[in-house]
Amino acid sequence: MADKAHQVFEVYGESKCFDDDGRIKRTGSVWTASAHIITAVIGSGVLSLAWATAQLGWVAGPTVLLLFSFVTYYTSALLSDCYRTGDPVTGKRNYTYMDAVRANLGGFQVKICGVIQYANLFGVAIGYTIAASISMVAVNRSNCFYKQGHHAACNVSSTPYMIMFGVMEIIFSQIPDFDQISWLSIVAAVMSFTYSTIGLGLGVAQVAETGKIEGSLTGISIGTEVTEMQKIWRSFQALGAIAFAYSYSLILVEIQDTLKSPPAEAKTMKRATLISVAVTTVFYMLCGCFGYAAFGDQSPGNLLTGFGFYNPYWLLDIANVAIVVHLVGAYQVYCQPLFAFVEKTATEWYPDSKIITKEIDVPIPGFKPFKLNLFRLVWRTIFVIITTVISMLMPFFNDVVGILGAFGFWPLTVYFPVEMYIVQKRITKWSGKWICLQILSGACLVISIAAAAGSFAGVVSDLKVYRPFQS
Repeated sequence: MADKAHQVFEVYGESKCFDDDGRIKRTGSVWTASAHIITAVIGSGVLSLAWATAQLGWVAGPTVLLLFSFVTYYTSALLSDCYRTGDPVTGKRNYTYMDAVRANLGGFQVKICGVIQYANLFGVAIGYTIAASISMVAVNRSNCFYKQGHHAACNVSSTPYMIMFGVMEIIFSQIPDFDQISWLSIVAAVMSFTYSTIGLGLGVAQVAETGKIEGSLTGISIGTEVTEMQKIWRSFQALGAIAFAYSYSLILVEIQDTLKSPPAEAKTMKRATLISVAVTTVFYMLCGCFGYAAFGDQSPGNLLTGFGFYNPYWLLDIANVAIVVHLVGAYQVYCQPLFAFVEKTATEWYPDSKIITKEIDVPIPGFKPFKLNLFRLVWRTIFVIITTVISMLMPFFNDVVGILGAFGFWPLTVYFPVEMYIVQKRITKWSGKWICLQILSGACLVISIAAAAGSFAGVVSDLKVYRPFQS
């Protein structure tokens, strides 16, 4: 395999059109990678951080946010070193997260990784559909409150809005490849900063208006607000919400595969990760802390849609529209790796099938013809329909966010990057560095289990009073 890669490099290495693996030259940079990461990271999760901080309090809340940011950056740096097997400059490329696991760990762990990664991507699509519909409903309710007063019922079903979001995603899902959605990521990243800044600004304004910082050192009060058991479950759920807010490792390798070289892809990816995690951590700390300072124990589960704020209603509308636009792009950033995996597998299984391989040129005035693939059209449409229907059946934003964060955080953000790095760098078992890495992995496993337990408890509680398609 190494000889073959070397031969390919000799043929294509000096070409201006092809990379060392014979593929068309990659054009991604530290800024496009940062845009992809920010689009993936500063998602709907930021809106639940005030609620999460309220469960943990002024001491544990910011501390947990900082710890998660450090762990995410550190393990992402480990993972970026696994993009190439062997030499970091000329080694064999691993195009996907699963390829990296296959090259470094192999065996049954590849299948486990695939199940967890793609199940998590599927879950993120559901979570983002729920979040987008909540923001669309919030625009409707905000206008209703403005016209009829804050005490009006203004009940609006989220189902039609989920269908609208699903239709948009069916259209955008026909973009063939990850490297063709950079423009969508940049737009989405701008939107994420827009609504995060508005949420932050409203929180600062609320604190300035009242002249009082709400909240307590230990978070929501036992007895007056929740029982002791509810406090425990909610604290665990808050860990899942924060984990989800930082989650993007499951698409890191796919983002890294869009980068041009030199410099080495790992070097560029580490810079992009540092920039992105630093920026998002500042936003998260500000949004989470100012939201909690504004509302204290009453912090809503979604800062911009839980109606802690009513005015100015037009600013809330702008923020929620920005959320929807962002989530349209974020949905694609997360789902493109899953789309690519299914289509690659189908091509390998049925290489002679024209339904799977044939592309039809659809003329677009003023642009290059759009290449429409029948299999891509059908299967991606079915995928979006399924995620939309499941979202209608279980529209619990905070609980879904917590479950996704808990389910994906330890295996994809910590365990596999740590284990692959140990193999890649040949770290001796029971050495000081090996022990430290295992302690980090073990601690994060405990956090993930606790977060999963809290989030599932929340779902069970919600299901007791929920009726499908009527929310």
